[in-house]
Amino acid sequence: MGTIKTTNIEPIADNGTVTLGSSGDTFTLGSGVVQSNLNYPAFEAHGSSDQTGVSDNVVTKVEFDTEVFDTDSMYDTSNYRFTPTVAGKYFIYSAFGIFTDPAYGNFASRIAIYKNGNDHLILNNTNQQSSNFPHKIVLTINSVVDMNGTDDYIEIFARCNASSGTVSFELANDSGVFGAYRIGS
Repeated sequence: MGTIKTTNIEPIADNGTVTLGSSGDTFTLGSGVVQSNLNYPAFEAHGSSDQTGVSDNVVTKVEFDTEVFDTDSMYDTSNYRFTPTVAGKYFIYSAFGIFTDPAYGNFASRIAIYKNGNDHLILNNTNQQSSNFPHKIVLTINSVVDMNGTDDYIEIFARCNASSGTVSFELANDSGVFGAYRIGS
């Protein structure tokens, strides 16, 4: 066997398909070789400040307005949503604290991933207390979501049922995070 050296491989018939090997074959990248476009597009965002004045017991969109990175400019920091233009399966994740005034308790909190608006729930995670109601709870969520690559988008929503007082989402200084990356077709 010999070595093939080239800078570009394209299909002969311009049908967009090049096949390397056959079923059961393994391709190994040499030491130090980096595969480009792996897990792309991808983004991660957090809040520039905590989201305060959240209405008690109301499902509310979480405002992650500061990008940590955005490989393909697909995260919208003003609408707090990710709209990838590459179809495939995406790993979606988020985590942040939900807190109330220290004098009051947090009966139940919920974090949720919504696709294409708040009427299409993908997954939610609820934390409900039966006693010793804490004033702060950290919630996390993750899921794999199919995206069509045209108009599908993902947002994070949350709700807190407090005994009284104000509700806030802890997003500032990397306290909260929302991100996604493509894992395959």
